[in-house]
Amino acid sequence: MGFELMEIMFFLIFSLVIVFFIVNFARGIKMWNKNNNSPRLTVRARVVSKRTSYHRNISTDVSAHSQSYPSYYVTFEFESGDRLELCVHGTDFGLLVEGDEGNLTLQGRRYLGFERIY
Repeated sequence: MGFELMEIMFFLIFSLVIVFFIVNFARGIKMWNKNNNSPRLTVRARVVSKRTSYHRNISTDVSAHSQSYPSYYVTFEFESGDRLELCVHGTDFGLLVEGDEGNLTLQGRRYLGFERIY
């Protein structure tokens, strides 16, 4: 009885993990497709905040070291007062300063560039 219960639990957990990966993959494809089908827009915006998020790559090899990979995010505020946080490249992240105003170019939720207005 106990071994059968372990088999059922293993199967359930394994199934949940597989479903989790499939759902996340489908969400990524859906977002990619939505961004590709969105028009490219250039709108007036202001940089209101910046943040960095680190993702760890955990290795199963005992001799290997775990590595952290940063993701960079910038929150833009539009003239209407609406805000949108976008993932940006590290080089763009370093050039943007809170308070910068300019023209933000985006496609859906994909950051394409920011041209500062002096």
